[in-house]
Amino acid sequence: MSTTIGRDCILNGKTSLGIELGSTRIKAVLIDQNFEIIGSGIYDWENKLVDGFWTYCPKEIVNGLQEAYRQLAKEIQDKYNAPLQNIGSIGCSAMMQGYIVLDHSGELLVPFRTWRNATTAQASSDLTNAFEFKIPQRWSISHLYQAILNNEPHVKNISYVTTLSGYIHWLLTGKKILGIGDASGMFPIDETKKQFDELLINKFNTLITEKKYPWTITDVLPKVLTAGEPAGNLHEKGARLLDPSGLLNPGVPMCPPEGDGGTGIVATNSIEKRTGNISVGTSIFAQFVLEKKLSKIYSEIDIMTTPEGNPVGIILANNCSTDINAWINIFGEFHEAMGLKADRNQLFNILFNKAMTGDHDCGGLLSYGYYSAENITGISKGRPLFVRTAESRFNLANLMRTHLYSAFAVLRIGMEILTNDEKLSFGKISAHGGLFKTPGVGQKICAAALNVPVSLMSTASEGGAWGMAILASYLKNKNENETLATYLSNKVFNEKKDEIVHPDKMDKGGFDQFLKRYKKGLHIAKAAENYT
Repeated sequence: MSTTIGRDCILNGKTSLGIELGSTRIKAVLIDQNFEIIGSGIYDWENKLVDGFWTYCPKEIVNGLQEAYRQLAKEIQDKYNAPLQNIGSIGCSAMMQGYIVLDHSGELLVPFRTWRNATTAQASSDLTNAFEFKIPQRWSISHLYQAILNNEPHVKNISYVTTLSGYIHWLLTGKKILGIGDASGMFPIDETKKQFDELLINKFNTLITEKKYPWTITDVLPKVLTAGEPAGNLHEKGARLLDPSGLLNPGVPMCPPEGDGGTGIVATNSIEKRTGNISVGTSIFAQFVLEKKLSKIYSEIDIMTTPEGNPVGIILANNCSTDINAWINIFGEFHEAMGLKADRNQLFNILFNKAMTGDHDCGGLLSYGYYSAENITGISKGRPLFVRTAESRFNLANLMRTHLYSAFAVLRIGMEILTNDEKLSFGKISAHGGLFKTPGVGQKICAAALNVPVSLMSTASEGGAWGMAILASYLKNKNENETLATYLSNKVFNEKKDEIVHPDKMDKGGFDQFLKRYKKGLHIAKAAENYT
């Protein structure tokens, strides 16, 4: 796009803004009418374990949001000589699930409890049995019910329960609304009505009757909307929160806020039945749009929905890239100790490519990158481990290959249920996330680990913020009765090319050997839970 055309687009509000609060960064991207990114801003952050809960500082939520937007606005001003004053539509996304509760004055009752917490085992089990529907530990209703079981004093004062994306949307609009994809990680959805399941709502209210709270679950949950439905407008207070400089005009239409699962579906055009996508970051999860209900409840598979409300099977591992990043940091420190300037992107490129020269089975090395609990493998406490024997072939290439294999191992264990037990098959999986930035490496390892062709689009590293901007664009620019699936296929992805990598026979065989050792060695990770 030329600078002149881009400037006209910005000045006339022919843009859409997507904001995503991910596990390690907050990102804001602005797209034009051709869905191309014309500006972006990033704020890096990290969760902390505070009083037994993984959380983020409440002030940093707002500060990070403002900094990401400030960088975006500055880039737009510098690049196009245009103030970011008029925006066509806005959408907010964030890491799925977790627990945010507000009182009647809008104050947080407890610090944000993220998806990473595994502190709700009793609630998860009780609700799964009562509902006859899998309720994962990270879901908002599990956090709420566990707080009830624990007799936490804040529960009686709850006015609103939501997710991080819903909280940001409320700050910007004053509306207690959530997109159906993220809402399906709070409480089960009725697939026909596209709303919270009324039968299960009644069951939950019955479960807590004796507590005599001044609210019912219906009172405190957000309103559920599907993609394309109007979800309020940026109010004056929200405009000043997002842009303290005062330039941004209020009144911008906002689409339903979504979780990173929904934005991943959009960003990879994996919204039709029998399509799948994989998102790689602090956590790793694969989503498959289901053609039919699964034959039974699986502890490893969660049922959520697309932003349009269609059922999705999700396999989520809590741990993925955090341990890889920690090892990269160690090599960076060594680099600097040698008196050399450490370029982080160069370190990733060199070490990832080095991994591809290692033994296909990693030379007998093992890694468990468990910074937090891992429900699929039954690990309740995060204890990152690197394991080898005296006979292992310990070198740099095998070390890095081991960490890359480990990043996909838990996901593969969960996927074996779909492929072996449910007999599901997929022509390919679309991938996105920062791990795929190094050309050829992450994609090749992923294909071998999951034994399925992996598709990567040019937008793969942009991830959910771009996907959220697309959802905001859909709200503003869709035709009457145009579905999101049609909008994506005919407009957003009609000219976009993807690169498909098929599983390499030697890599697949090596990963299979590694996975056998990985499963066999899980007792080591289990024993490490007692280490303090």
